[in-house]
Amino acid sequence: MAEAKLIDGKAHAAGLLRRVGAGVAELIAKGGPTPGLATVLVDGDPASEVYVRSKGKMAAELGMASFDHRLGAKTSEAELLALIARLNDDDGVHGILVQLPLPKHIDTAQVLLAVDPAKDVDGFHPFNVGRLGTVASGAPLDFPCPARRLACRCSCTTRWALFPASTPW
Repeated sequence: MAEAKLIDGKAHAAGLLRRVGAGVAELIAKGGPTPGLATVLVDGDPASEVYVRSKGKMAAELGMASFDHRLGAKTSEAELLALIARLNDDDGVHGILVQLPLPKHIDTAQVLLAVDPAKDVDGFHPFNVGRLGTVASGAPLDFPCPARRLACRCSCTTRWALFPASTPW
């Protein structure tokens, strides 16, 4: 039986951020697009405000473009779905993060279904959830989720994938 190993989460996170930042810089230096993250917050509570703000700040620190969308409490489901459709069609947006929970008058399932699986940062789209749940142990997670695409440790291996060849940009 394998012995438990204590992981230094802060050091691991710092290393991951360095690798992602270096990968973003390399992608841009080679003529690739600047990765873009769109965050969407509808009538956010203070904790959600802090979380979404930190994602935008982190994206900028890593050299990515950040597109912040703050919508009021009276935003309709149709308005939110229209915004998501525009973000799905925007070639400058490579990842979309819709902060949950959404107000009660908006159907969360419909919103999660509306996000293009290839731009689903959280991996909440059923396509991404299903693929994650069916991957064989040790197999590479080769599905379009920007969070996984930017940096993903596959199973128990030490291989890090940074912008793999299957990346559509």
